Amino acid sequence: MIHTTAIIAISVDGKISTAINNPARFSTKADLEHLETQISLCDAIIFGANTLRAYGTSLVIKNPELLQQRKENHQPSQPLNIVCSASGKINPQLPFFSQPLPRGLLTTSQGIINFEEKIRDFNTKNNLNSNNYFEQVFINENTINWQEFFIKLTNLNYKKIGILGGKELISSLIAENLINEIWLTICPLIIGRKFAPDFLNFDLLQEINLPINLKLLEVKQIDQEIFLHYLILT
Repeated sequence: MIHTTAIIAISVDGKISTAINNPARFSTKADLEHLETQISLCDAIIFGANTLRAYGTSLVIKNPELLQQRKENHQPSQPLNIVCSASGKINPQLPFFSQPLPRGLLTTSQGIINFEEKIRDFNTKNNLNSNNYFEQVFINENTINWQEFFIKLTNLNYKKIGILGGKELISSLIAENLINEIWLTICPLIIGRKFAPDFLNFDLLQEINLPINLKLLEVKQIDQEIFLHYLILT
């Protein structure tokens, strides 16, 4: 059975970035180490295409102790990095595709057509013949079906999944009761910009029974950041 943990860093006013499609650069080294630790516990991590476009890369586990723990647990050195993109419009030139980690794509039947077109255009322009972008591809018909996708992950023996954002991904999974825990890093700043993205898409949550109750499992403070670990109660 799959167990999912959303791992999010936010400002005091609940923003995940200073502007739409901008990477968040306000968390500290401690938060990056925390993120690396949480990722190291996962069999796979999932993030949206907008998150990938903003950063261009994923986080590769480099800490020798974490790598040793994964080895002792009979896990590969890196979890499967799954990009969620219904449109499949992902730039094959992103540095992500040259990082030393396994990659997966969750998309639709039209999305895989769009991505394969981008690959053909890129290969033609650069005189390449490469198709080594995603080791695993999961295809839904017209829209992403999260329940079906999680069954596929279960059948492939992926048990612990990290959810890294963005807000549409996290909100969609919460709306379908598919997130078990949340690790929330509170960073010491107020962004205060109207169009800076929140960490949840509130429109996606209107169809469910609100409010959602949480149970606080753990609190840590490292310098000026607070790390909150919650269980989502169902």
